[in-house]
Amino acid sequence: MTEGKIVLAGGSGFLGCVLGEWLDERDYEIVVLSRRETSIPYGRCVLWDGEHCGKWALALENASALVNLAGRSVNCRYRSRNRREMMNSRVLSTRVLGQAVAGCATPPAVWLNFSTATIYKHTYGAAHGEDGEIAATPEAKDEFSVHIARAWEDEFANASCPHTRKAVLRAAMVLDIVSGTVYEILRRLAALGLGGTMGNGKQFLSWIHADDFCRSVQWLIDNPSAAGNYNIAAPTPITNADAMKLFRNTVGMSFGLPAANWMLEVGALLMRTETELIIKSRRVVPTRLLDEGFTFEYPTLESAIASLELRRVKSSSRNDRLEVRPPQPSHN
Repeated sequence: MTEGKIVLAGGSGFLGCVLGEWLDERDYEIVVLSRRETSIPYGRCVLWDGEHCGKWALALENASALVNLAGRSVNCRYRSRNRREMMNSRVLSTRVLGQAVAGCATPPAVWLNFSTATIYKHTYGAAHGEDGEIAATPEAKDEFSVHIARAWEDEFANASCPHTRKAVLRAAMVLDIVSGTVYEILRRLAALGLGGTMGNGKQFLSWIHADDFCRSVQWLIDNPSAAGNYNIAAPTPITNADAMKLFRNTVGMSFGLPAANWMLEVGALLMRTETELIIKSRRVVPTRLLDEGFTFEYPTLESAIASLELRRVKSSSRNDRLEVRPPQPSHN
């Protein structure tokens, strides 16, 4: 007897796989909407193009939940083609899901649509709850990212689904021991002696442990009163300087070369990414989750790192360390 059917749109990337495995272990029936045939160890894969309604829409019938994670990775250079793909993969997928839900005889009970904690204004001051200011800041070079986030959320708000509860998930960086993800990148930089402060080091990092990410999504699915905007982030954002110190301590490295802004620009160019992902100060707190009774297993970065390092040891002993699953959507 399963707990219900959950449809993960764009569920073949990093976050979708983490969430799908978590829900499968808790006896949910998992259906992944993917743009290409994908081998997954749980549930089934249904092909869609993320833009047009088709037979895939039948998968939404009688679903306990629809979770939309679709979106091209933002870890790239923001050239015109990539900008177009980043925007369309989010907005068009949300639009067509709205059409599909509206056409269901028995629509999903709840629709969780991902967004990003980047939507909030760059700040070194007070943390942003769900009522925080939404704006771009030239210093953070985040105008395009905020523009995408606004368009993404507007499309979701415009979807007419009167029989489906709706919630926006403004997600921070999700930490897990999957190669190619932010945790592994920062850990490797620290191990190489490159884990010093980045920029001025005062910018805040908002993050969430993979387990708390999955627990919060399940909590929102199961909580019949949960609707509207939610910050999916640990309650203790941390500065870049303090975070890198923790990573250096973790790998036993006594020093870390700092990187000035011009060095970050060069590094971002070589790594085919953008400095915004590093220099923007994302100070976001999960006000609504906390107020409504959700508890975090890993509320601090220290506790999250301890958990992930233990997971690394256990995984290495089984010789089954997780590998990256392309494509990898990013929601930060």
